[in-house]
Amino acid sequence: MAWFYLLAAGLFEVIWASAMKASEGFTRLTPSVITLVFMISSFALLAIAMKTLPLGTAYTVWVGIGAIGAFILGVVLFGESINLYRIIAVALIISGVTLLKVISN
Repeated sequence: MAWFYLLAAGLFEVIWASAMKASEGFTRLTPSVITLVFMISSFALLAIAMKTLPLGTAYTVWVGIGAIGAFILGVVLFGESINLYRIIAVALIISGVTLLKVISN
């Protein structure tokens, strides 16, 4: 169950990061509320996952999910640039997160 909580925490991180961007510096109410709700939920699920997963693994996987998800949504929703170096960077993050998952079993 810890990995499920960690995955959900990472997905919630992507949601709150995207909502924070859409909040335009917390000047728009709905995205600001979404940011806070999903931020608190993300941290709570991360804390639950950390009860059984190692700190370094849990935190790194959580950040990795958030970073990759935010990258994808940044490109898709916010028109951010995509180039070879950014793709290589994301591939390295995916490789690192995958390796941590594999060696944590």
